[in-house]
Amino acid sequence: MTTSHRAAVRGRRRKRGRVRLTLGIVLSLLVLVAAGAGWVYVRLSGNIDTFAADGVSGDRPDADASKGENVLVIGSDARTAGNSALGGGDKNDIGRSDTAFLLHVYADHRHAVAVSIPRDTLVNLPPCKLPDGSWTKTRPNTMFNAAYSVGETAKGNPACTQNTVEHLTGLRVDHTVVVDFKGFAELTDVVGGVEVCLPQDVYQRDLNPHRATRGARLFAKGEQEVSGQKALDYVRIRHGIGDGSDIGRIKRQQAFVASLLKKVKSDGLTPTKLLPLADAATQSMTVDPGLGSADKLISFAMSLKDIDLGDTKFVTIPWRYEGSRVAVVQPDADALWASLKDDRTLDGADASGKNGKRDQPGGAESAAPVSGDGVAVAVYNGTTVTGLAARAAKTLTEHDFTVTGTATAGTQDHATTVIAYGPGEQGRAKSVARLFPGAEVESATAPGVTVTLGRSYADAPTATPSGEPEPVPTKVADDARSADDNPCSDLSYG
Repeated sequence: MTTSHRAAVRGRRRKRGRVRLTLGIVLSLLVLVAAGAGWVYVRLSGNIDTFAADGVSGDRPDADASKGENVLVIGSDARTAGNSALGGGDKNDIGRSDTAFLLHVYADHRHAVAVSIPRDTLVNLPPCKLPDGSWTKTRPNTMFNAAYSVGETAKGNPACTQNTVEHLTGLRVDHTVVVDFKGFAELTDVVGGVEVCLPQDVYQRDLNPHRATRGARLFAKGEQEVSGQKALDYVRIRHGIGDGSDIGRIKRQQAFVASLLKKVKSDGLTPTKLLPLADAATQSMTVDPGLGSADKLISFAMSLKDIDLGDTKFVTIPWRYEGSRVAVVQPDADALWASLKDDRTLDGADASGKNGKRDQPGGAESAAPVSGDGVAVAVYNGTTVTGLAARAAKTLTEHDFTVTGTATAGTQDHATTVIAYGPGEQGRAKSVARLFPGAEVESATAPGVTVTLGRSYADAPTATPSGEPEPVPTKVADDARSADDNPCSDLSYG
């Protein structure tokens, strides 16, 4: 073997050795990554506490009523498990729901809204299960935050609050999450602080009004980052800002959660950032059995990744004062719950994930734009509502129908809109019917197509040029906060 040949063989051996070494490193890394993932799952799953599912009522809203998901988030003021060191008070106090909001994740997984329920809201507490297995009787006109303590144990309380929210809203709560003082403080530490904005200097007496003196300054006026104990103090202050009400505090808490979401998203959703966050969060969380493992929690969290900050809204249930308590305002509240059930945003837009297409008979044909080119229609007002025929005529002409005239019908007691068509004109009548959801289509002996408007049309929203109902904003839309709003907006927070 020549010298050059031996050198070539040695080179090939070195190359094969490097390849084997590289493959060995890659395989080792894969094993370590797999082992690490397993460790992460074991650690996170070991952190998670669940509450008793047998306390959830058997009389619940229909699970299929909405395609979106509803998550009840409860901030507990329990002093157990070391929380008294942060919040003060009796270390054996199992607490109440100091903060609660229902997070609705729309079916399109691109929009979400958190609806806060004030702790002083007067509600009917439905039957709740006690530790001895018995169930309480309904408690009318009771403060909402009392529901959390009815179960008498930390793992029994969330179910009663969940029952109360389902009874109040008519919405099925898919998941419930409870976070205590300690968990909240640790979460803000992990993210490195959350940006807040104060309209004035805040002192110790603002946090504890029973102090004889105002004490040390806790917060200076203006923008700043808070974490740990200071973050907890910020969201708990009630008397030192704005009108000193719980409603004002709720607005401040909404601004804080919005700022927290903004911080997490700006840091990037990478394993390096998310794992410490998940570890801190799960250590002080109590969840329903449906979220009782790491894979379930991670799967749910990943389902939220496409929701934009601008499409994440915070509102408070429609309310008014009733003495020193808070009463729910109707029918505004029921209209809000109905919009969530239908996966309509606060502005009335369709967030059902159907790309704005109505789910009505006719498939792809019904999703196409309505065109009335070459179709003549006469419109009659069959109600006592003034201007209804003109409104319908405007909608028809916007879709290129020719309106031959408008007039009052022979009677004004029509409940439903009726579209009549002459011989051979059924197809034209069906095109007209797409602009009048719920209308009855019937044949007639006289030629042409006529629309006789009923009360159902008077009560319905107007239609857009695409044939969809005009979005109707909820009453709370104007007061909504977006997760990307400036933290200094609405400084008084009530």
